[in-house]
Amino acid sequence: MSGHGDPIPMTSHPSGPLTGEAQVPGDKSISHRSLILGALAVGETRITGLLEGQDVLDTARAMRAFGAEVTDHGGGAWSVHGVGVGGFAEPEDVIDCGNSGTGVRLIMGAMATSPVVATFTGDASLRKRPMGRVTDPLSLFGAQAVGRSGGRLPMTVVGAVDPVPVRYEVPVPSAQVKSAVLLAGLNAPGQTVVIEREATRDHTERMLVGFGADLSTEDTAQGRVITLTGQPELKPQTIAVPRDPSSAAFPVCAALIVPGSDVLVPNIGLNPTRAGLFETLREMGADLTFENEREEGGEPVADLRARFSDAMQGVEVPPERAPSMIDEYPILSVVAACATGKTVMRGVKELRVKESDRIDAMARGLEACGVTVEEDEDTLIVHGLGAGAVPGGATCEARLDHRIAMSFLVLGMASKAPVGVDDAGPIATSFPVFEPLMAQLGASLKRTA
Repeated sequence: MSGHGDPIPMTSHPSGPLTGEAQVPGDKSISHRSLILGALAVGETRITGLLEGQDVLDTARAMRAFGAEVTDHGGGAWSVHGVGVGGFAEPEDVIDCGNSGTGVRLIMGAMATSPVVATFTGDASLRKRPMGRVTDPLSLFGAQAVGRSGGRLPMTVVGAVDPVPVRYEVPVPSAQVKSAVLLAGLNAPGQTVVIEREATRDHTERMLVGFGADLSTEDTAQGRVITLTGQPELKPQTIAVPRDPSSAAFPVCAALIVPGSDVLVPNIGLNPTRAGLFETLREMGADLTFENEREEGGEPVADLRARFSDAMQGVEVPPERAPSMIDEYPILSVVAACATGKTVMRGVKELRVKESDRIDAMARGLEACGVTVEEDEDTLIVHGLGAGAVPGGATCEARLDHRIAMSFLVLGMASKAPVGVDDAGPIATSFPVFEPLMAQLGASLKRTA
């Protein structure tokens, strides 16, 4: 699959049991951060299990453009010879981050306190996404940013010549914003402090500590307070990237709604700031078990087994859980359609500014497949029809969004009639082996161009 170029229409047909082992790709969040922190370290960082989706490959190219030596050794093994904190060179060309909001925002943070200038762009989807949420706090360090109206790409960032440390309270739960500020704080003297009222995924904090940064985290009445001492010499690391729980969500949820299924997903990252979906599925009555629980590279991991669950019930998902499962609401809404009763998802307005307006995209597609949906700015409600009762039969708009495309293809496996998407190409940004992996488990996916 290609994340760019001509559309790739695809149809998912009702499936027999899904069985076997699903070797999902490496964690996208950790892959991005491995490359960026490796580029900011002094010496060679070695990475295994790197996600080789388009988003991460775009970040690898960007690190090369900033002067790091990034080498692909094959089979998910990579190395990065870093240039050190503050050592970024000025890119000779525009940095194209493709579809990746994580990539562009973290890279902006990493370069914002170095005296270089860089221009960023992306695909049609990324050029619609707001960057002001990152460039506003970066301006406090002394960086400047000029982009299109509404703070959109293409955008030029002028790094601060004499950066100053900042104290910043993140206005909305966003690991991308928090991480951009922390990465910028690396090259600012003194202490940079980030306060988040609701905890978001903490891979950046964990990995900064692993690379040798002086960072502390404290839970207070204000929220989580993260303090970073600037201008460290980051030490290169050996990183084994766990498998991505956000990618695992698709074969896991497919197994839960396709009769007779039993799927094992090995070596899944179970960072508590990422585990909200699995907690919600268990509340719905899903047959999920964690096997061989352990810790690798500072991250909790386990083998996850999912079996068909025909008695799942709708639940109310508390809004405070949203940061730990923000990317999983599209596939949760598919499971909700196959459960009995109403599933209420509140506090999800962040979904409206992802790769697409994911609330609207899922609502329109589910309605086309015969499911009743309610929505407002911050809420998505799905009225479940029960196992095997979703009519299906529609072709849904993917809207250049990998998670929307995969969610509707999973729905087609458990519907009465096939479900199509107008373009499965964007799936390559995060899960390039989705099509053969699901087919190996027993799914029937057909390109319909």
